[in-house]
Amino acid sequence: MIVGLADLERSLDHVRAEAAGLHEGAFGPDSALWQVDREAIVFLGAGRALLMQLAHPWVAAAIADHSTALDDPIGRFHRTFGIVFALVFGSLDQALTTARRLHRRHASIRGTMPERVGPYPKGSGYLANEASALMWVHATLVDTALATYELVCPPLGSGMRERYFQESRRLGALFGIPYEAQPPDGPGFGRYMESMLSSDVLTVGEVARVTGARVLSGAGRVPVPHWYRDLTAGLLPDRLRSSFGLPYGRHEQRRAARALEVLRRIHPLLPARIRYVGPYFEASGRLSGTRQPDRITRWLNRLWIGRSSLPS
Repeated sequence: MIVGLADLERSLDHVRAEAAGLHEGAFGPDSALWQVDREAIVFLGAGRALLMQLAHPWVAAAIADHSTALDDPIGRFHRTFGIVFALVFGSLDQALTTARRLHRRHASIRGTMPERVGPYPKGSGYLANEASALMWVHATLVDTALATYELVCPPLGSGMRERYFQESRRLGALFGIPYEAQPPDGPGFGRYMESMLSSDVLTVGEVARVTGARVLSGAGRVPVPHWYRDLTAGLLPDRLRSSFGLPYGRHEQRRAARALEVLRRIHPLLPARIRYVGPYFEASGRLSGTRQPDRITRWLNRLWIGRSSLPS
């Protein structure tokens, strides 16, 4: 199903109806999504999420043809999370405006497969505004956020986990995915992930392997520590780890375990300004009546999204 502008607007109508408020945005401070996504520790899973996305041949081809991930990895990081944080922590107007901008950007992303990968023949077309491809990218973010959060933070209770899945449906709608094209609840999401991971829809081709290897090496521009590559390998499902050719023997497992031990020990001791991302503080300030982010929040925003405030 191709998601057109009319489809997006129908989804955004649902978002408006369920939103926490004009200033609170689509989710608000009492949401499970804010509790999880404000944690900087969630970025431990950035490599895992990207590799899982690359396992979809359409996504791998689109990133190779249209993304600046390898030429400007920091810039892509900032642009990607500038969008995600505007959807999650922005006011309702910021979230809806960002959703429309993202849809327009995706409308320009189309091309042809450079090789046969899984069920997709060489020369067949791909496009970004297709519901099942959008759903997979969205699902990798949801699944990875929960996995990395609970790797370091206390596990969410069953009720909070289900709230996270339900709120993620609203986030999916902002990405342009119709509600009916998303799993209805947490168990449904689990079944969706199992079906995708066991299907040939996820097939790691040469483009994905090369792109994944360059990403995990920092594209020759950003130093990536060995323990982070090991942790990424450990977080991946076995089939995808093997398909990407990532080593995860005793040496890699011990290094990842040592890193996790340190992270779990220091995480509860971190001050909130370090523990949480800048856009969360901007959103909190907005709800308390602050018109502009304070100096520290502006600095944190530049770190996380490459600009001093969320896009207006």
